Amino acid sequence: MIALYVVIGVVVVLAIILFMQYNSLVRQRNQVQNSWSQIDVQLKRRHDLIPNLIETVKGYMKHERETLESVTNARTSAVEAGGRGVGQQAKAEGELSGMLTRFFAVAENYPDLKANQNFLALQEELTSTENKIGFARQFYNDSVLNLNNKVQQFPSNIVAGMFGFKVGEFFELEAPAEREVPKVSFT
Repeated sequence: MIALYVVIGVVVVLAIILFMQYNSLVRQRNQVQNSWSQIDVQLKRRHDLIPNLIETVKGYMKHERETLESVTNARTSAVEAGGRGVGQQAKAEGELSGMLTRFFAVAENYPDLKANQNFLALQEELTSTENKIGFARQFYNDSVLNLNNKVQQFPSNIVAGMFGFKVGEFFELEAPAEREVPKVSFT
């Protein structure tokens, strides 16, 4: 009779551990999905700001049509990459970031544009959005790290395997230029 109670006790303890591990994995997966949604919100905000920025500068930058088209094309690619997964989205957003950097570098050559209040407001809004994207990306990558640890560590890896939990994909920089330290020159 005591052996039966021991077996029942072990089964109950194992069931509790299974439920706790499963719930923890679900919580981590939901955290990853939520953090990706936060990135998505900020990317949408950036995508919405870019056409306004382009319209503001068109009159000033008549000779920079190629630059404006490059930014517009990069924005379109980034919007279209939205449903293709984290890797594709990260690549497209990296290209868009590179085009925006080039765009603002070209804008420096137009003093009237730099003094335009609409341009300055949009530039500030875009800069703020870029910062929010950076923070959201960091939060997302932290959430993915926590999920991946849960999926790969014992004993939760057993539960993850049983219920089909997969490791998440990090939102990483694709463009080598984004990894470089900016060069500052006062000459």
